[in-house]
Amino acid sequence: MVPDNKNKVDPTVQAIVEMFPEDFLRNTARETGVVERERKIDVVILFWVTTLGFGVRFLSTIRGLKRKYEEKAKTTLSISSFYDRFTPVMVDFLRKCVLHAIEFQAQQTGRILDAKLKRFKDLVIQDSTIIRLHKSLAKIWPAARTKKIAAGVKVSCIVSAVADSPKSVRIYPERTSEAKILRLGPWLRDRILLIDLRYFKYRSFDRIDRYGGYFVSRLKGNVNPLIVGVNQKWRGNSVDVVGKKLRDILPHLKREILDVEVEVEFKRRKYKDEQSTVKRQFRVVCAFNSESGEYHSYLTNIRVEILSAEDIALLYRARWEIERIFKELKSHYRMDQDTKCKPKHCEMLNLGRYSDVNVLT
Repeated sequence: MVPDNKNKVDPTVQAIVEMFPEDFLRNTARETGVVERERKIDVVILFWVTTLGFGVRFLSTIRGLKRKYEEKAKTTLSISSFYDRFTPVMVDFLRKCVLHAIEFQAQQTGRILDAKLKRFKDLVIQDSTIIRLHKSLAKIWPAARTKKIAAGVKVSCIVSAVADSPKSVRIYPERTSEAKILRLGPWLRDRILLIDLRYFKYRSFDRIDRYGGYFVSRLKGNVNPLIVGVNQKWRGNSVDVVGKKLRDILPHLKREILDVEVEVEFKRRKYKDEQSTVKRQFRVVCAFNSESGEYHSYLTNIRVEILSAEDIALLYRARWEIERIFKELKSHYRMDQDTKCKPKHCEMLNLGRYSDVNVLT
């Protein structure tokens, strides 16, 4: 359970040991007040047992963690002395460790962007997932979309495809709308944000563009923008699409790619009780999918001279990176299975102000 520095064989274990050296853990424990005086509990062993034990061995009870700690520390503890360590102060300690891990990973040499993407600082992916909690937390984190007494939180994550690691992790009540989860700001400058359909909003795309950022999103099925220009012309008897609505002409196309400029209309936020209506032009790329027999449509503000239509369609596939992370957390680490937790052991999950780690710059 506790990594052995003398036998560094597995590269993953070695990377984790380098990420959390003993001095860092002891200093952080003292800063947060987890350990005031070292007695029976060794904070380094406690850290490794809590993190690796709960995630890999599925030790989802305090007693299970206690037994594993006693095995590694070669000592015997009362359940009360071990349980008393799991407090909001412990949450703060673990939160600082998570933030340290994200910062450490972000500083490591990451993937090299394709030559076509070198002008961008990063390719980032936004998504969220629901994590079920023990029902004793229903008053603190009430679940949505269920008639049973249940608890749950919505975990929002921004992942860097270059660093291959999370850049921001936030926890919200499950009922929080996706529109409120998507946090936009100056950090988007010269970065591409791949957006899920749940975050589709013209107002958000407008803000990303004004921040100097870029985006690629699937096009919602119920939107029908006006085509005002063509980026890629076809030889022969091609359908004239300018001045027509996108959904009206797609069924009549016989080309693999449609690359056009569209005009959309939306309302900006109210300012001094006034709300302005805005018209903006964005780019739409439609790529025919032979398996489904339908067009996959994408909305973006990346100009055609920077990335071709084929590049846009391929770029959006990088969204599977964050889907893979969520799937791994739920299937391998059982992040959403907290069925053995007793009410009194769930107090640590009253996260409150301990619900945000962020290293976006």
